[in-house]
Amino acid sequence: MFKFLKHRMFWETFRYLICGISTVLVNVVSYQLLSFIWSTLVSNTLAFFIAVLYAFWANSVFVFRVPCTWKNFCKFMGMRIGTLLIDNGGMLLMIAWGIDDLIAKCIINIVIIGINYLFSKLYIFKKK
Repeated sequence: MFKFLKHRMFWETFRYLICGISTVLVNVVSYQLLSFIWSTLVSNTLAFFIAVLYAFWANSVFVFRVPCTWKNFCKFMGMRIGTLLIDNGGMLLMIAWGIDDLIAKCIINIVIIGINYLFSKLYIFKKK
C-alpha cells in the first residue's frame, strides 16, 4: 500500500511540475507579448490571468484528475488572485532593486509554483 501511494505521489508531483513549467512559459510569453503594448503592471496582470486559466484546466485534467467544476474554479481563482499580489509586489520590488523584469518574472514564478502546489493539493483539488 505504501509503495503504491509513494508511486502515485511521485507521478502527481511530476505532472504538477510539468504543468507548472508550462504555466510559467504561458505566463512569461504572454507577459513578453503584452509588454509591447501595455505597461509592466498591466501586462503582468493580464499574463497572470491567461496563465491561471491555462493552469486551472491543466491541474484539473492532467495533474489531479478531477472534474473542472465551478466550485473548484472559484476556489482556484480566489487562491490565484492572492498570489497575484505576491506576483505584482515581487515584480515591482525586484525591478526597483534593478533586477531585469524578465528575470524578476521567472524568480517570482518559481516561488508561486510552490505556494500554488500546496494550496491546490491540500485545498482545491483535494480528493475525498
